[in-house]
Amino acid sequence: MKDRSMTSIALTAVALLSLVTGRGLAAQEPASRTYKREVPAELLSQTKISEDSARTLALRRVPGSVVKALELEREHGLLMWSFDLTVAGKPGVEEVEVDALTGKIVGVEHEQS
Repeated sequence: MKDRSMTSIALTAVALLSLVTGRGLAAQEPASRTYKREVPAELLSQTKISEDSARTLALRRVPGSVVKALELEREHGLLMWSFDLTVAGKPGVEEVEVDALTGKIVGVEHEQS
């Protein structure tokens, strides 16, 4: 009985850590991506917001969109995830920039193709 409760506590702790940091067990192995990614390792090691968490924020900002491309970059002194999102039936791309340290959306811009 004691072993089961310890296991339950450990699983709960992992789940909470995953929610807080966005770096759960699934983040240890990258999911297959169907979009272009430019994510330099030296910048990735500096992020506090995971790619998955940032992608979720960007997709919420542009409902009905899909990721066409992603870049992790340092721009204007900020480390940010930059997503190019497309919406079926709409021309151009929505670029959504998410601060890789805070998770705040720092920019949204429509770009014509």
